[in-house]
Amino acid sequence: MFLTRFISYLQYEKRFSPHTFGAYREDIQQYSDFLSQSEINLADATHFHVRSWMVELLDNGMSPKSVARKLSSLRSFYKFLLREGLASHNPLMQVKAPKIPRKLPVFVEEEKLNLLLDDPGVFAGDFTGLRDKLVMEMLFGTGMRLAELVSVREGSVDFHAETIKVLGKRNKERIIPVDKSLVNLISLYISEKKKQQFNNNSLTLLVTNKGLDIYPGLVYRIVKKYLSSISTHQKKSPHVLRHTYATSLLNHGADINAIKELLGHASLAATEIYTHNSVDRLKLIYKQAHPKA
Repeated sequence: MFLTRFISYLQYEKRFSPHTFGAYREDIQQYSDFLSQSEINLADATHFHVRSWMVELLDNGMSPKSVARKLSSLRSFYKFLLREGLASHNPLMQVKAPKIPRKLPVFVEEEKLNLLLDDPGVFAGDFTGLRDKLVMEMLFGTGMRLAELVSVREGSVDFHAETIKVLGKRNKERIIPVDKSLVNLISLYISEKKKQQFNNNSLTLLVTNKGLDIYPGLVYRIVKKYLSSISTHQKKSPHVLRHTYATSLLNHGADINAIKELLGHASLAATEIYTHNSVDRLKLIYKQAHPKA
C-alpha cells in the first residue's frame, strides 16, 4: 500500500517520467523484499536494516554508484512516508551512501565523429539510413538525453528560429538552438517519412521502420552500430554523444553556465565534470607543442 501511494505521488504530483518512477518502484520493492526475509515492514525498519541491505548489494557486486542511487530512492520514499504520517522516523538519516569513484565522462573525438557524419557512404540512402543519420546528428548536435530524444515531436522543431523544444527531467522545458544543416536534415527526413505512408499518424519525430514511435533500445543499437567504427571505448551509448557535445562546446570556448543551460542540468556541479576533459586536452596539447614538455 505504501509503495503504491508513493508511486502515484511521483507520477501525478511530481510528474516524474515513467522511466524514473519505474526505477523508484524497483528499488523500493527490492528493499521491501529484503526486509520481508526478517519479517520487518517498511515503516518499522531501522538504519541497521538499511545498512545490511547496502552491504548485501555491495557484496553481490553492485557498483557503489548504483547502491547510492537506490539509497536516494529510499530517502525520497521515507520523506514521503513521514509527511503522510505513515512512518515515525527516517532510517536513512543515519546512513551514508558509499563513496563513488569520480570518473571522467567518455566522449568521442570530435574530428572522428565529424568524419563519420559527413561521409556519404556511411548511411544507407533509404528511409532507415536517413533516420539513423538524424538520430546521430540530433544527439551530437543538441546534447539531449535519450529520453528527451525519443519524445521529440515534429511540432517541437521551429524551422524558422532553428530551435528544438525539449521536455527534460521533471517536465522542465528548454529550447536548444541547432544549426541550419540539422534543420535541413530534419525537414528532409519528415518529407521522406511522409512518403512511407505509414498507417499510424504518430506525431513523434523519430519512428521505426514500421512507423511506430522510436524506443530507447533501437536508439542504443543505432548509436552502438555507428560508434563502433570510430571508437575503441567499451561504452558506446547515446550518452556518449551527449558528453561529446558538452566537451566540444567547452573546447571551443563556450561558457560553462551556458553549457549547463543547454544540457538542462539542475546545478553547475553536474556540468563542471567536463572541465576535467578540457584540462586533459590542454595538457596533451602542451606536451605535443611545448619545446620543454
